[in-house]
Amino acid sequence: MEEEEEAELRNPFPSPPSHYNNYTSHNLKLLALFKERVGDQNPDLEAVNQHQVLSDQADVPSWSLAQLGKPRVDWILEEGHYNVFGDTWFVKETIPSLADLGGHQLYPADPSIDRRPALLAVLRSMLVTYSNLTDAILAPPPAPSSPAIPEWQRHLEWITILGQNLMAAANDLRPVQARGNLELMMQRQLELRREETKNIHSQCDTLEARLLELRSSAQEMVASVEDQKSTAKPSGSQVQASAINVSLEDMLRWAEEVV
Repeated sequence: MEEEEEAELRNPFPSPPSHYNNYTSHNLKLLALFKERVGDQNPDLEAVNQHQVLSDQADVPSWSLAQLGKPRVDWILEEGHYNVFGDTWFVKETIPSLADLGGHQLYPADPSIDRRPALLAVLRSMLVTYSNLTDAILAPPPAPSSPAIPEWQRHLEWITILGQNLMAAANDLRPVQARGNLELMMQRQLELRREETKNIHSQCDTLEARLLELRSSAQEMVASVEDQKSTAKPSGSQVQASAINVSLEDMLRWAEEVV
């Protein structure tokens, strides 16, 4: 039965707990009456005999009515965690240290202390232990009747502890790594926007220079036409000059349309 309940709790979509059937209207009324009769004399309802207090009521359950009460939030805050569907959830989300998980922590738990000397010592110890492990493997095995633990096994256990410390220290730096990656990403976005803005200003400068060239060429063309009109004789050429009579505003408008 317990194995079935444990499997049900591990189900990705677990069913409601079996005790939800106890929350009937009759049982809730019994709980309210039980609290009213007990009062504040004894806050621990489980320590009071509910059958004796509710002797005049029918269908008093065999299990404790105190189970129907609301969860004690003060207890949850005091313990710092609560259980839901077989999983433990912490009130304040924190990254548990290796010591909190039951491991042998070899570096300082306080993040404000420099951990580099301790981690360097762990790394050196791992290299030395690995060298000793190779020597222990090449050594002749002990007698089968010997109660002593093989030397290679002790080295292997120590290497496991050292590896756990390195992995735990690396996991503690995940928030710092994420913050550094975010800063690099934001700096890269800022550099890209600055490059795009610089390219836009460069294109604007090129267009302005082109407009100035077109305006100057239009003014020169208008000036040459006016000179031809003033020096031309009243003949058929004058009619031809009047056909190409263009104002300065028309030339500037044409220059802007070309750009």
